[in-house]
Amino acid sequence: MKRTKMQSRILLALAHTAIFFFLIVPASAQSDQADESLKLREEVQNRGWLAYSSRSENGTWDIFLSRPDGSQRQNITNSADYEEAAPRFSPAGDKLMYRRLPKGTTINHDQWGFQGELATCNPDGSDPQILGGEGDYPWAVWSADAKKIACLTKKGIQIIDLQSREIEKQIPRNGIYQQLAWSPDEKWFCGTANYKNEYWTVVRMNIETSEINALRSYQNCTPDWYPDSNHVILSSRPAGQAGAKGYGYTQLWEVDGEGKQHKLLYGEDGLHIYGGAVSPDGAYVIFTRCPEDGGGAEKSGGTLCIIRMKDTPMVGGESPDLRQLHPDAKSGPMIEIDKGWEPHWTSAEIKAAP
Repeated sequence: MKRTKMQSRILLALAHTAIFFFLIVPASAQSDQADESLKLREEVQNRGWLAYSSRSENGTWDIFLSRPDGSQRQNITNSADYEEAAPRFSPAGDKLMYRRLPKGTTINHDQWGFQGELATCNPDGSDPQILGGEGDYPWAVWSADAKKIACLTKKGIQIIDLQSREIEKQIPRNGIYQQLAWSPDEKWFCGTANYKNEYWTVVRMNIETSEINALRSYQNCTPDWYPDSNHVILSSRPAGQAGAKGYGYTQLWEVDGEGKQHKLLYGEDGLHIYGGAVSPDGAYVIFTRCPEDGGGAEKSGGTLCIIRMKDTPMVGGESPDLRQLHPDAKSGPMIEIDKGWEPHWTSAEIKAAP
């Protein structure tokens, strides 16, 4: 059938319109995503400070500070003779603790709490103090008033007075073997445990009774507390994933203290999500995205990212399998901060060292 000139013109116009929408609509969506990411960056800019480990120009691990939007970045340890990693603000934000390792030491993403010396300093990096020797005070965590620390030792979980260095209390580990965390209300510990003969189970422990309950079983680690002391953030690699030849990818999850309510926070096929921490006001989540399982401690860490808690669950990238499991998941916004490992967040204001 022959087309008239008018029909040809109409078809050509329709083709041009289709091409226009094909090119413009995705560009518009990308522009909207960029606008939302910019809003998020502006939103968090003055909400305290981040501390994290990152490679310095000389190649060693140092402790860095930045605003949550990535601005005002500064190296506060800046030591060429040591590897300094895994910073944790005290609850009031007036102190930092971290591990200091001999230069050239490879940080083990599972065992780092047993490595090196425990160090403390002011949040601007001034007045560094070394507590004990190599391997002392393993997996140390602050008490609410920062006058004590709890440590995960072979003998048990020890609560130690920082001034006298005396052990005030010792309770059984009950299977917890790494990554100890102390709740803000000081009633609970959580950690990665061998629970009922299943390794990589995150558990909660009642400090008064030493009783434990499982929070999430099968391939879980790196737990940390929410500000409410009733929820835990952790990394989890659920079973049954097809990606990585069946190995799967690690995701970020929220679990309640009874271990009954589980919620995906962030996942992305092709990347492993670690270093999860909740902002002091509970409104944001920071974590790292890394191609290597373990968060990149053995190399240069992962990409530090922040999302809003209200935007969870969120799935990044194409991730068709993950999106099928979580059809209501959002795709953003998310901001990238820096390259690093084990981030932590304080709402305190920090002045630079003189």
